[in-house]
Amino acid sequence: MSGYFITGTDTGVGKTIVTLAVMELLKHRGFEVAGMKPVASGCDSSAAGLRNSDAGQIMQACSSNLPYLQVNPYAFEPAIAPHIAAARSGETIRIKEIVSACRDLEDISDRVVVEGVGGWEVPLGNEAMLPDLARRLKLPVILVVGLRLGCINHALLTASAIRATGLEFGGWIANQLQPRMEAVDEIINTLRERIDAPLLGVFPWCEEPKPGEMTGYLKEFPE
Repeated sequence: MSGYFITGTDTGVGKTIVTLAVMELLKHRGFEVAGMKPVASGCDSSAAGLRNSDAGQIMQACSSNLPYLQVNPYAFEPAIAPHIAAARSGETIRIKEIVSACRDLEDISDRVVVEGVGGWEVPLGNEAMLPDLARRLKLPVILVVGLRLGCINHALLTASAIRATGLEFGGWIANQLQPRMEAVDEIINTLRERIDAPLLGVFPWCEEPKPGEMTGYLKEFPE
């Protein structure tokens, strides 16, 4: 499978804007691109069923018109950990079904960009964890580091956990989450020295980031 698995140091660090920016960049390079957010919590009720706004943006960014459920097969209403949301809904998140859906996307596209849920060590069920899904997909992992207090610890721990899986660590992207933050350059340099993967880009603070504009910050993204 050809594409990327986007994960983060935590929830709310900008995985979706990075996913969308990567999709736009790949489309600019001439690839047919499909995106997927396999599991989403915090969904809204609609006439068509539960819908997640981030998954909706990913669906709109795909090169082809795809049905919502192909982009987001597991949608849960409460904005809580996915395995808890699934248990409350009486559902089981099945990695095999997600992998099969991703293979279908691979058949109609050149690149598939998959956004994870929450951080890296997130349970998907009683036994399954998010890294189990990443292993099955066998995609290079890109880590989104949300720049905020405590991010050095979170980033280094997550980077070590990704390396421990044996998956290809494709690189990391720094995303400034606050309009003002002290020592941003020093923090980025600290992480650059200690994360054994390339820094692919630095997203500045932006109140309403637009994927097409953010692609310009992916200066080191591989061809």
